[in-house]
Amino acid sequence: MLRIDAAEILLVRLPLKFRFETSFGVQTEKLVPLLVLHGDGVQGLSEGTMEAAPMYREETIAGALNLLREVFLPRVLGRTFANPQAVDAALGSFRGNRMARAMVEMAAWDLWARTLGVPLGTLLGGNKQEVEVGVSLGIQADEAATVEVVGRHVEQGYRRIKLKIKPGWDVQPVQAVREAFPNIRLTVDANSAYTLADSGRLAALDAYDLTYIEQPLAWDDLLDHAELQRRLRTPLCLDESVASAPDARKGLALGAGRVINVKVARVGGHAEARRVHDVAESFGAPVWCGGMLESGVGRAHNIHLSTLPNFRLPGDTSSASRYWATDVVNEALEAKNGLMPVPQGPGIGVTLNRDFIASVSELDEEYRA
Repeated sequence: MLRIDAAEILLVRLPLKFRFETSFGVQTEKLVPLLVLHGDGVQGLSEGTMEAAPMYREETIAGALNLLREVFLPRVLGRTFANPQAVDAALGSFRGNRMARAMVEMAAWDLWARTLGVPLGTLLGGNKQEVEVGVSLGIQADEAATVEVVGRHVEQGYRRIKLKIKPGWDVQPVQAVREAFPNIRLTVDANSAYTLADSGRLAALDAYDLTYIEQPLAWDDLLDHAELQRRLRTPLCLDESVASAPDARKGLALGAGRVINVKVARVGGHAEARRVHDVAESFGAPVWCGGMLESGVGRAHNIHLSTLPNFRLPGDTSSASRYWATDVVNEALEAKNGLMPVPQGPGIGVTLNRDFIASVSELDEEYRA
């Protein structure tokens, strides 16, 4: 049984170690919401991946925190549940807001796994001790800078290089990188920056042996992705378009893509992420775990999810030290030769660095039944 007695909402601001540019804009820091659920002397941790402005999806940090305070936490505090799925069911009548709901669901999974004394990945059905990881590289100043930063990460052993692209910055960097590194696994991510009118430009990428092109078109448009996929040899990978297992089924059935990026918070938590994984597997489509510049809490959740068998392509869960001088967790989450060890111990296997969090905290609230 799973008892939820109290909750903490934390909000910390972390400076990034580098300038990260995508088609959405430039990031130099990350505002990170954290949720801690308390029950039977154990803590369960989760991280919100929504942003301050609704750029990636429609959710925002301000909206999510308000929903946690006013709607979601009152539904679970002081209650006992059979399992995390029952926690998710308690929030099932609410529409959308999957990232906010995921904070509760994911913390409940961690709490339950710690209560049982087993790793989260084991409860989810995973069986790996380490997972393959790649790296996501932001838009650079020019082709030479792109080749240089790719080279550094190839030397570090990452199993896949992903380049962020946007209209006007696509074929040039891809061509330069492919010529410099003819044998690496290379992908690109457009974050919905193109339209179907750009299909000729995107078709030019077929020449560079990409594993996939990630989310080139609108976040809510599967039909145009299906049309674009018919025009390209390179597989499309769906990211923002997949918020649930039914979305994954529709996208794969339509031929809108041949690969799925699973972001656990985007789909509402681990239970739905596992369903997306299973749907994709039934179509023979591989999945991989995407990243949202997570701190150590979200990164640990991603690593455990990636132990499921159909995570057949390297994910975005690269070393935490790439992003942060100091992380919010005490444990080091570091890849070696493109392999990320699964954190050991019960639950997600990490603990909060409370002293550091206090030094960068912008919010610290506690709630009880």
